[in-house]
Amino acid sequence: MTIRSPLAQAALTLLLAASAAAAQALDLAEAWRAAQAHDPQVALSSAAAQAGAARRQQAAALWRPQVQVGASAGVAGAESASTGAHFAAPGIPASNGVDFNTSVNSGTSIRWSVSARQPLLGGERSAQSRQLALAADMAELQAQSAQADLMLRTARRYFDLVLAQRHVALLRQQQTAVHRALTEAQDRFALGDKPITDTHEARARAMALQAQVLVAENAVAVAQSVLAQSTGLAQTVLEQTQAPGDGVQGLTAAPDLAQWQALALESNLALRLQALQVQSAQQEAAKYGAWAGATLDVVAQIGQDRISGDGDYGSASNASGQRMLGVQWSMPVFTGGLRSARQEEALRLLDQAQAALEQARQHTSQQVHSAWLALQTGPARLAALHAAQAASAARLDATRLGREVGDRTTLDLLQAENDASAAALALMQARTELLLVRLQLDALAGVLGDAQLDAVNAQLSP
Repeated sequence: MTIRSPLAQAALTLLLAASAAAAQALDLAEAWRAAQAHDPQVALSSAAAQAGAARRQQAAALWRPQVQVGASAGVAGAESASTGAHFAAPGIPASNGVDFNTSVNSGTSIRWSVSARQPLLGGERSAQSRQLALAADMAELQAQSAQADLMLRTARRYFDLVLAQRHVALLRQQQTAVHRALTEAQDRFALGDKPITDTHEARARAMALQAQVLVAENAVAVAQSVLAQSTGLAQTVLEQTQAPGDGVQGLTAAPDLAQWQALALESNLALRLQALQVQSAQQEAAKYGAWAGATLDVVAQIGQDRISGDGDYGSASNASGQRMLGVQWSMPVFTGGLRSARQEEALRLLDQAQAALEQARQHTSQQVHSAWLALQTGPARLAALHAAQAASAARLDATRLGREVGDRTTLDLLQAENDASAAALALMQARTELLLVRLQLDALAGVLGDAQLDAVNAQLSP
């Protein structure tokens, strides 16, 4: 049996408690995995991608044989008259000027046909096939873009909750300090050591903090609700989160700006999608070219028409059959200006798509530049805020001491408490913003994925 000293037992208890808290604290990677399994955007993008895949099958089907079967039956009538005919039959002398008349006043008509067509050439069909393939590619890119957008939204929602929770924690720390100052001010006023103004100032600050805590708690509730809806996690799971630590600066190292911009112009999902839209607009214009309307198909057809019944000359029946195998070529000659008008519209829409692509390239380049600058200045900003927090903490300690010896007032102490909390919150907010900017830069470059999210998640601690 192992006997531990009370000090060792207490240390072990604290270690186990810290480990349990760390195990229960939700991190960003866990929130992302939950969002992938629960957020409706995942199902929406998956369905869109599957619908896009079906367009590839449609593109292939345009060049496969098409077979059509038709049949009809009903009541019909028919008359036929021939004059001046030549008639000859075995054993009967030939005759000229013969008349043949048949009629069916009310008879049965049966018609059936089977036709097949194999497209060989067709400019409009080719353009339509390429458009369908491009639409499938666009659906895949849209699904990837939706996945990246969901990852960014999940990160923002998670860090919104982190900041809201830390804000409440800092305000409650202030509350504790202010209530302590209020009690001390009341006691010292009772002893005649401090004026009543110290008590009033401490009480006013306590009431103001109470109002701020209520607002901050509402912000936490809203942030928890938003993240819970996206991830499906219970509110109890969201009560503890992990926040960025001092190692955030390790993520700010980035290649040269030109490399990031070149990567974004090549791999950015939105730009790739816009480029596909330009190609689709080109194919739409190609549908109405000078020779695009010409088609060449292999065609085959077999069918029969039959009618039988009573007529003016007694019972009659007639049957005719058709069979055909060959090549069919067609070319529109004049459509009243419809094709040329549609081509003009398609060309102007192509100009619009190309202009939109160039505008998107410029906007993406500006976004990359902004994010890259934020990463480059991030370490200096964090260092300045960290120094400001240390200075605020030192000022708070000095103000406490000064108040004890009578060199500082209660109002000075309350203001120092407020400044120290504000500095701590500003540093935490800057850390989360820097992590989000890094994810945003990866998204702009088209490389945002689980590896990048895990790198950010590694900077978090309970």
